[in-house]
Amino acid sequence: MSVSPANESIIAQHETLFSERAAGIKQSAVRDVFELSLDPSLVSLAGGNPYLQSLPLAKLGEIARRIIVEQGPVALQYGSGLGTEELRGQILEVMAAEGIHNVDFDDVVVTNGSQSAQDMACKVFCDPGDTVLCEDPTYVGALNTFEAYQVKAAPVLTDEDGIVPEALERRIEELRAAGERVKFLYTIPNFNNPSGITLAAERRQRVVDICRAAGVLVLEDNPYGMLRYEGEPAPTLRSLDPQNVIYMGSFSKILSPGLRIGWAAVPTHLFRRFYLAGEAVALCPPTLNQMIISDYLKEHDWRGQIDDYRQLYAARRDAMLSALEQYLPEGISYTRPEGGFFIWLTLPQGIDTYELLQEGVKSGVIFIPGAAFSPGEESSNKLRLAFCAVDEPTITEGVKRLSALLEQEIAALSA
Repeated sequence: MSVSPANESIIAQHETLFSERAAGIKQSAVRDVFELSLDPSLVSLAGGNPYLQSLPLAKLGEIARRIIVEQGPVALQYGSGLGTEELRGQILEVMAAEGIHNVDFDDVVVTNGSQSAQDMACKVFCDPGDTVLCEDPTYVGALNTFEAYQVKAAPVLTDEDGIVPEALERRIEELRAAGERVKFLYTIPNFNNPSGITLAAERRQRVVDICRAAGVLVLEDNPYGMLRYEGEPAPTLRSLDPQNVIYMGSFSKILSPGLRIGWAAVPTHLFRRFYLAGEAVALCPPTLNQMIISDYLKEHDWRGQIDDYRQLYAARRDAMLSALEQYLPEGISYTRPEGGFFIWLTLPQGIDTYELLQEGVKSGVIFIPGAAFSPGEESSNKLRLAFCAVDEPTITEGVKRLSALLEQEIAALSA
């Protein structure tokens, strides 16, 4: 569509109004792929979407109807910026199921998903130019938040057991020596998105001790913690250090992402400023959605529902691992997660998975390129596959299509 001279002028004027922050915000590759995933001819191994068809949808519908009919003036009204008292109390029960018993009721704030809690943390603790530590790879939504607040994300060395404590200690020292203001470590210790890696139990105390000694806060993001399919649970970082860890939880993976309800457990001395930062943006989390979750937790066997999820997702994970073992060409490694939604592939050097995605569309399969999950600007030979949203036969077909494409790419490298 052509642009008139008058419109060109106003566009140019508006370009000068953008803040430095807005000018630096880029669209996420995950959103690009999400649009592609709507094409029914493609097998999408991209989206980390929970399988909502297994929820008691009729019961949830009846709960919502009843709340609106019987308590509509409350449910549809503004609410407390902290969240409803009932849900905050229930959140303590959910955290207790994960072994977290050192959180007081007054230290819990309900948020608009855990993404909102990340935003609140940046707003409270970070000035432009500050530095935060993170795994590499890490959650793309967190990277987008850091970018929006003009915060530098500094990766910390990880291996198959998560963050390497000695590397964390060394990284903090190096950054401080270079004059950087290091504010917090953002980490997904359980079934990292996108790598699927879990921080080893024997490393966890060391990680929190290093951060406490260095005066670096810890932001523990744990949306997948209850979705463990094998192995023994490791202690949460919050349970190891309640004074220096802000814990972020979410109902998105264990109930519904569409309800947009998460929470943060914040050390008492930090709570007021943290809560006020969220209230200044969202005013209050949606009361109706909180009431739906509360009644669901009271009236439904939510622990049994999570057990059902574990069985469902474990079968899909196993199907993907089996297909990868059977069909992938040599020279490709991948993680074997004990829980969560994701498997991380490392391809031969020289393959750019962002460019590969375009070929994947032609081959009928889509994934998320690895560069989306790295704080750097470099191309990546890694990619993320998700096994949560599609059934086992579809997973196998998708891996077949991807493997055939990768065989062609690897052959072209050696030609």
